[in-house]
Amino acid sequence: MAGGVSYVSAAQLVPMLRDPRIAVVDVRDEERIYDAHIAGSHHYASDSFAERLPELALATKAKETLVFHCALSKVRGPSCAEMYLDYLSEANEDSDVKNIMVLERGFNGWELSGRPVCRCKDAPCKGVCS
Repeated sequence: MAGGVSYVSAAQLVPMLRDPRIAVVDVRDEERIYDAHIAGSHHYASDSFAERLPELALATKAKETLVFHCALSKVRGPSCAEMYLDYLSEANEDSDVKNIMVLERGFNGWELSGRPVCRCKDAPCKGVCS
């Protein structure tokens, strides 16, 4: 079980994304549809995040690390990461999650630093975006 929420930079996240035990959770709302996203990320909009916690737990139960982000990772990303951590500890979910992280500077920082983005409309993104 994860012990707390920590932060990860875009530079640190890039090599981590090669590990199939890592999942990126995008909690932006409608802007994800228009602004692109990190390839392979799961989308759980912050406005319905609490109701979808069981669904997220099921979708990521075999993952070791979850990395949450919103546009800037100042409010929605960190608060959803904390909410998920609380959910795991209270719900006694069968989960391999050991690390819960937040992407520093969020999606905007990711994109501005020249990191790859995906513009597909697949839900969930299959991670094969160009």
